[in-house]
Amino acid sequence: MLNLAILIIFPFAMVYAACSDLVSMTIANRISIALVVSFPVLALAMGMPLGDISLHFGVGLLTLLVTFGLFAAGWIGGGDAKLMAATALWFGPSTELVEYLLLGSVFGGLLTIGLILSRGMLAPVTGVDFIDRLLDRDTGIPYGIALGAAGLTVYSNSGWMDTALNGLARSPF
Repeated sequence: MLNLAILIIFPFAMVYAACSDLVSMTIANRISIALVVSFPVLALAMGMPLGDISLHFGVGLLTLLVTFGLFAAGWIGGGDAKLMAATALWFGPSTELVEYLLLGSVFGGLLTIGLILSRGMLAPVTGVDFIDRLLDRDTGIPYGIALGAAGLTVYSNSGWMDTALNGLARSPF
């Protein structure tokens, strides 16, 4: 049951956040809340030491502070800030977190370039609300798509997946 939860919760949250941001330009608080609530439950069940869990929460809090600064500056949305912090909680102080942040930046840059080019060539007159919103030059960038893709990419090679696929006996924690 634990293995199934590890295989479902985080990936589902990333896919849901990406799809939600694509369609509505919002990432619901419940996604970040689900990630924050499920992390300690799964971490404890996997045998992660309490000290390590505390470090993960520290990384998540630090990420939240930084991303809220980015939100206050108008550079990212509030849902993006909360999703990044909740994802950072899962990766903790690790190379996986660095990889997530780098991939999120690269994917976000590619997404931004793609949307800018599309907005320069296409008019928002498709009749499909979310596509027209994406093509509107006054609309922001649904960065949750990049964050979701980066989260899934890193998670697929993480200790979480290793534990889920190989069982608790070989847990990296």
